[in-house]
Amino acid sequence: MNVQQTQRSPGTTREVTTGEAPAPDVGRIVETSIPLRLDGLSWSGFHTRVVLALGITWILDGLEVTLAGALSGALKNSPVMKFSNFDVGLTNSAYLAGAVLGALGFGWLTDRIGRKKLFFITLGVYLSATAATAVSWSVASYALFRFITGAGIGGEYTAINSTIQELVPARYRGWTDLVINGSFWIGAAIGASSAIILLDPAVLAPDHGWRIAYFTGAALGLVVLFMRMWIPESPRWLMIHGYPDRAHEIVADIERSVLGHEQPSEGFARIRLRMRDHTPLREVAATLFSTYRQRALVGLALMVAQAFFYNAIFFTFALVLTDFFAIPANDVGWYILPFAAGNFLGPLLLGRLFDTLGRRAMIALTYGVSGVLLALSGYLFSIGALSAQGQTIAWMVIFFFASPAASAAYLTVSETFPLEIRALAIALFYAVGTGIGGVVGPALFGVLIDTGSRNSVFAGYLLGSALMIAAAGIAWRYAVAAERKSLESVAPPLAFLE
Repeated sequence: MNVQQTQRSPGTTREVTTGEAPAPDVGRIVETSIPLRLDGLSWSGFHTRVVLALGITWILDGLEVTLAGALSGALKNSPVMKFSNFDVGLTNSAYLAGAVLGALGFGWLTDRIGRKKLFFITLGVYLSATAATAVSWSVASYALFRFITGAGIGGEYTAINSTIQELVPARYRGWTDLVINGSFWIGAAIGASSAIILLDPAVLAPDHGWRIAYFTGAALGLVVLFMRMWIPESPRWLMIHGYPDRAHEIVADIERSVLGHEQPSEGFARIRLRMRDHTPLREVAATLFSTYRQRALVGLALMVAQAFFYNAIFFTFALVLTDFFAIPANDVGWYILPFAAGNFLGPLLLGRLFDTLGRRAMIALTYGVSGVLLALSGYLFSIGALSAQGQTIAWMVIFFFASPAASAAYLTVSETFPLEIRALAIALFYAVGTGIGGVVGPALFGVLIDTGSRNSVFAGYLLGSALMIAAAGIAWRYAVAAERKSLESVAPPLAFLE
């Protein structure tokens, strides 16, 4: 190994010029101004490129989820696959199970080996498995590939949320996070539109359209893989995990990109850290469930409420339209488009208020309004006062508020825990929320819809409404006012020294 030792600005010790990367500088105390230098930057082309390259994850997820629902009829009609209703449910469950396990496994690795490595690994898993899904030859192979696809998407949530939080300046963090999470619905709209064309028997044979749809998702993932080549590792992660020189180099490059010159580090307050190469799981558990127990309960309440609310309604969206409003299955895509529009416009138009009016006020407002509107529309549904178009408009308005509420759950979890456990915290709460909302919610509503009783479905809506209103109260009372604050002031790193 050939490493040249050179002196650099304060807070750095050596620079690698040739040969292998150095071992992490574990145990040494470092003073650094990197967090405040990153937060002091104005919005620039660099931040826009980060958002585009990393935020497209949610577009892929929206595309995947919508395609899975829209393609179920084609899989049942496929002369090769011959899916039953049970097979459709089984493969959807496989995707969700993969997402849960992928989030937990890749979340742990994201905190352990870095953000950048993981957002390449997880995207590679996603696009490989999606391409494999397109050539499935049986129910078992399709379920396996959907499981692996879910694992890639679940891992993406943790790696990407962590990276974006740590690269975006504090005063833009709320709006950016909400818009990126809301972009799921751009993918949903693309998926719905694609399904309308690809499943038209006049355009493609029944066994070809769904395969091309999955190949399209894989091709999009391949484009994103190249877009991510220039995204740097999180300097915040590097400075704690023993690579202060590399962290300084990245921040200097970002500053030159944004300002045209490097900011003098002497003009910013410093924090002292004892560098480490990993965080033991014992310390992770103590931090989540002892030191930050109240924050954990807030995050859990928000995640469970929005997951039940969203999954219960979205996964049974088509069933309500077909069973109660007699909408043909191949026309459901047209109703998803306005629904998706409301879901994306909510974070886009309300997101800035999370950075100005504040987290607690806006989380409580969006959760509370969503719950009240769902109860009201559920009552109108139960008495037969809504047409299919009226029901769709009602859902569009409800989810204009529910979409930023759901995104705020991810925002809350990702910014209120220390850097060393951020990705694993996102993974844990995502897993619990998806496990409850993604399994219990759709299953419960499926049973209620099968009764054929509007009052039974209304009872399910009331349960979702109650969960959202309860979460609103918890957020108003206990949520952290993290708006416009440095991540390190919201939750000091575990490596922080007084």
